[in-house]
Amino acid sequence: MANNSYSGVKNSTANHDGDFGCSLKDLRSLMELRGAEAIGKIGESYGDVQGLCTRLKTSPVDGLSGQPADIDKRKEVFGQNLIPPKKPKTFLQLVWEALQDVTLIILEVAAIVSLGLSFYRPPDAEREHCGSAAGGVEDDGEAEAGWIEGAAILLSVVCVVLVTAFNDWSKEKQFRGLQSRIEQEQKFAVVRGGQVIQIPVAEIVVGDVAQIKYGDLLPSDGILIQGNDLKIDESSLTGESDHVKKTLDRDPMLLSGTHVMEGSGKMLVTAVGENSQTGIIFALLGASEDDDDDEEEKEAKKKEKKEKKEKKSTLTFQSAAKSIS
Repeated sequence: MANNSYSGVKNSTANHDGDFGCSLKDLRSLMELRGAEAIGKIGESYGDVQGLCTRLKTSPVDGLSGQPADIDKRKEVFGQNLIPPKKPKTFLQLVWEALQDVTLIILEVAAIVSLGLSFYRPPDAEREHCGSAAGGVEDDGEAEAGWIEGAAILLSVVCVVLVTAFNDWSKEKQFRGLQSRIEQEQKFAVVRGGQVIQIPVAEIVVGDVAQIKYGDLLPSDGILIQGNDLKIDESSLTGESDHVKKTLDRDPMLLSGTHVMEGSGKMLVTAVGENSQTGIIFALLGASEDDDDDEEEKEAKKKEKKEKKEKKSTLTFQSAAKSIS
């Protein structure tokens, strides 16, 4: 069965243009399940893991064919193995954040009060009376230079804010550059065309058969095809410190962002990028670029629910009025 499914991908060009046997929504809902519930869902919907491989037009032994048309089609249907980072803050936003410091706010208020008092001039009669009562004449030169103190405070605040904002901006730029370089250099072992090759993590697609071993950080969600005493550390997602043993008959679900602590195996990639469990968590925490789109969708859903409730209340009121009449 495995070889037949693989040859179908390799020899039939229609498979590259045709639809797959399962949708992105089906795979996302499948990866939310665990243990016996997940195994039951796989058996009910696909028969077994090999049945899922057939739906995804891949082979558990030889993997994908590696043809560019097939890879591009999978990226288009199931997405790329990338989580778009949140848009970097502009320099003005960093300046505004620096201005929120309590100490700087106190200095700003003090500078404004000092400037206001320096430019304030009492009436002439009161000035003469105050001067005679004090036993001397007010120094006009000192009064005219009173604004310098407030201006100096404001200037120091501006310098601190600009330096802080520039440091934050340069650090964020360096961090993003380092992160992008790490992502480009990081590679993972997958089976394509019956051969084990190393490809960049961003090039992994749904349907790939990935080889996992001790020390690996899983780059995508997947289902275990073959395992040898495999234990996974899922504390980054679940918070549980105990290592979870993964077997075909108990819990074959593998999640991105988790570490392989023992053993080795092969997994079928079922979700990548934003559609993986890590990508979904990033989106919920507001760490990805699509937060604005998600907020708009949430607002639209809230609006629809509100309209439905209003229609329902209107119909209820009308029916009640008819029954009374």
